[in-house]
Amino acid sequence: QVQLVESGGGLVQAGGSLRLSCVASGTTISANTMAWYRQGSRNQRELVAADVGSGTTTYPPYLKGRFTISRDNAKNTVYLQMDDLKPEDTAVYYCNMYLQDIWGRGTQVTVSS
Repeated sequence: QVQLVESGGGLVQAGGSLRLSCVASGTTISANTMAWYRQGSRNQRELVAADVGSGTTTYPPYLKGRFTISRDNAKNTVYLQMDDLKPEDTAVYYCNMYLQDIWGRGTQVTVSS
């Protein structure tokens, strides 16, 4: 059974940083496109970063420069480094194995002003 487990969320002040982790089990991430999504107060799940492998990543324009996705295939783990956090970044962040449409349970990120 494939599982994704996120961690690293929490409460942080505006301008601070957090690094989220997503550990995969039951499969390897090395051949998979991995992504991070978030669902905030508007209750819409939006893509925040994707890593298609071979160093190719993509972000929505409004997050580029503040969020960075990376992976460690040896640890079967995907990361999301979030810098200069803003209150509007408050959301539940989900890890996603894109093609298989597998989701983690999410980790809460709260940014205080």
